[in-house]
Amino acid sequence: MQVVSEELNHIILQAKSGDQEAYATLVKRYKGHVYRYALGMLGNRMDAEDVSQEAFIKAFYSLTSLEVAYAFSSWILRITSNLCKDRLKKRAKVLEEELKEGQNEAIANHHLPDTLEKVTLADGLSRISADHRGVLLLHEVQGYTYEEIAALLEVPLGTVKSRLFAARINLRNELRRED
Repeated sequence: MQVVSEELNHIILQAKSGDQEAYATLVKRYKGHVYRYALGMLGNRMDAEDVSQEAFIKAFYSLTSLEVAYAFSSWILRITSNLCKDRLKKRAKVLEEELKEGQNEAIANHHLPDTLEKVTLADGLSRISADHRGVLLLHEVQGYTYEEIAALLEVPLGTVKSRLFAARINLRNELRRED
């Protein structure tokens, strides 16, 4: 797990006891991490900002349930991950409803890149599963180890390794693919 300085540990404990300034310090420290993760998962700046804000609000009201102070970083990213997955599920439902309403052409034009251009990294990431995208972002962008990701997502180490392997293959295929 990540090493937490004594100063940071003290700030987390203060925030847990209700100190709003200490919590503001945590938000300032972790907002970039949370936002980058949400942006990678959702591929949309506005959604990433909304989810980031929602994650910190949810964390603030649940802070007393954080059992181990040094786990704040993993805990806030787990909250963010769950919120991103919820947002992606909502998007899928909306798309499904639009398809049922016969808006296929509008959806295709809105959500697919130009057929003459190669798929960009963001497009490629958006086309792989949320589980694969999450593991890939945590490892490659955020720099977490396999063990840290397993603890964060509460899945076995082998699951992390297989998801990461599959994510790399799927992303490579998406990046090579031309529509």
